[in-house]
Amino acid sequence: MIKIIYRTLLSLILLLLISLTYLSIIGIKTDKFNSKIISQFKLIEPNIELKLNDVSVTLDPFNFKINVKTIGTDLIHRDKIIEIETIKSKISIKTFFKDKFFLSEISISTKSLVIKDLITFIRLLNNDPKLFFAEKFIKKGYIVADLKLEFDDTGNIIKNYRFNGLVKDGKINLFKKYDLDKIDFIFEIDEKTLKFNDIKFNLNNNKVLIPELTASKNDTEYLILGNLNTKNSKFTKNEINNFLNDDFLQMDIQEILFSSKNYFKFEINKNFKVKNLDIKSDINLDKLKFKNSYEFENIFPKIKKNLILKNQKLKLEYKEDNLSILGSGEILIQNEIDQINYEIYKKKNEIKFKTKLKILKNSFKINLLNFKKDKNSDLELNFIGKSKNNSKLLFDEISIKEKNKIISIKKLSLSKNNKIDDLGNININYIDEDGLKNDLKLTKKNKNYFVSGNSFNINRIIDQILNSKKDKKLKLFNKNFKMIFNIERIYLDKENIIESLKGSLFLNNNEISELNLISKFSNNQNIKFTIKNSGNEKVTTLYSYKAKPFVDRYKFIKGFEEGDLDFYSVKKGGITNSTLKIDNFKIQEVPALAKLLTLASLQGIADLLTGEGIRFTDFEMKFSNKEKLMKIEELYAIGPAISILLEGYIQSKELISLRGTLVPATTVNRTISSIPLIGDILVGKKVGEGVFGVSFKIKGPPGDLETTVNPIKTLTPRFITRTLEKIKKTK
Repeated sequence: MIKIIYRTLLSLILLLLISLTYLSIIGIKTDKFNSKIISQFKLIEPNIELKLNDVSVTLDPFNFKINVKTIGTDLIHRDKIIEIETIKSKISIKTFFKDKFFLSEISISTKSLVIKDLITFIRLLNNDPKLFFAEKFIKKGYIVADLKLEFDDTGNIIKNYRFNGLVKDGKINLFKKYDLDKIDFIFEIDEKTLKFNDIKFNLNNNKVLIPELTASKNDTEYLILGNLNTKNSKFTKNEINNFLNDDFLQMDIQEILFSSKNYFKFEINKNFKVKNLDIKSDINLDKLKFKNSYEFENIFPKIKKNLILKNQKLKLEYKEDNLSILGSGEILIQNEIDQINYEIYKKKNEIKFKTKLKILKNSFKINLLNFKKDKNSDLELNFIGKSKNNSKLLFDEISIKEKNKIISIKKLSLSKNNKIDDLGNININYIDEDGLKNDLKLTKKNKNYFVSGNSFNINRIIDQILNSKKDKKLKLFNKNFKMIFNIERIYLDKENIIESLKGSLFLNNNEISELNLISKFSNNQNIKFTIKNSGNEKVTTLYSYKAKPFVDRYKFIKGFEEGDLDFYSVKKGGITNSTLKIDNFKIQEVPALAKLLTLASLQGIADLLTGEGIRFTDFEMKFSNKEKLMKIEELYAIGPAISILLEGYIQSKELISLRGTLVPATTVNRTISSIPLIGDILVGKKVGEGVFGVSFKIKGPPGDLETTVNPIKTLTPRFITRTLEKIKKTK
């Protein structure tokens, strides 16, 4: 009897073990749980329908759970179907025997779904505006995902869900500007954290890799951090304009090619407002090509239409509105490669910068200062400064250094319209293109500036003044000031030197209100330059014991010798009336005058003018200027060989119209000597034989002048009057 009981008990245990093993490993198929699973889904979303096949049930004896699994399930809502690969759930055995069982968890694994279809389906359940925009922007892509939900003992969802999966071959179009395609990534999402790994995509055909991206929820905000890498990314001008507007960089970028490694971290709230942005980047800028919008031909003679930064190494950091950029590499401004280093620091509304441009084999010059870089030496341009609130620009230092040459400017303050607000000092020390020493300093004391030094070459500065088309305001300063000069030696050119230049200049509203400069040549003969501006009237005077340094600058006059110069000018109401006098000088060649003499058959005088030259005792010109019109009221020159009287006008670059009288001196003397009594007193009985005078006209556009000449037998009273005045002065 005992054996029977023992065998029976053993058989039951064995049968139970076999049953448990079978139920745990193989399980059974039943539809008994279908209604419960469906009702549980109704708790998640009442409007959703669940189409279930037979459910496989297995036992989990160690956790006192029943595992339920269904294959090939469909989620249906308003005729929209989402295909589910599997649904897995767990049921507590304890609640099962009480006939009040609930699912403790549900795991859903989808088939490969079209992302756009999935979003459309979710919108039927929750029509969030963000889903509408997502549906519009996302063009294609596939998703495979697992969703796990847990329930408490009463069947309510616990907020510790997990959603993970992968996305393949996604494509997004944002505002027709940004084309993102071939998007692949792995994701894992729970109640507090979003994790994305191995994010790969093409941005406008450029590959971008984000190895890791996480978003952690904290109350109502997300903390987002990750890494972003790019390699050989190339953007054209149109693509760049889609990303950035012109106001951002103020550069007309034509092309950019770069690779980068970036770390980023920031917080974002439910309204998508970003704060506490933190970025660290290492950038290899292979090429940045941008259009040259600067007029620097006078500094860089062979400057290109497009400037190029090459092989640049940059480190960029941004945190709490503080930005730093450190970079160095090559720059192509002219024909050869130069080197550039730069540091930029932005803190709130203040930007500090430090830039060094090293010019190697290229040319560099400053025409106004007659400065030119040596061909076989390196030159450094340095800029150190800051700007605040995008208004004032303060240069702590601007310097040009080459071997023993230096030009430096310190404490230069510019306003928003690039006018000078303030200036500390200027130091110049170099040998210029003419081999002349320039040693000059400008220093500020109180509100005045003092210019002092051993020597300075103003050859090019005089050229600039003489060739200026208009009487322009300087338009450089935002303040009025006084400048005091004390310079030992000034080079007017290589041959003409003045010494001990002293005087002062007052600048008022960007106009010289008063100027008084005096100096002397080596023989102690003076040169004096004055300007007096009372507001309604501006008076300018220049007297030079030597006229040659100024007259030689006019290319149509050659071989000018001796003579002194006296210039007087009054400007009032937009009209300038001037008188220019030059006495006791000699001209070797004036091509236009020689041609006129030849046409007049005065060949002997023409030959003299292009050979040994002709001496003049007096030259006087009265003229006026108004805008582009120069009106010559009278130009009179007299000498032992010839006298000239002319008048006319010159319309700048448009028209020249001159007319006058040209008479050999013997004819003048003969005519004057024929005047009773006066002629005898002035010139005696001098009479020339076979000599005549001419009247002439010169008219036409510059470069295409037409000259006509007519012989004359008698001189005009005006010519005789002017000649008498001159002869009286010489007696």
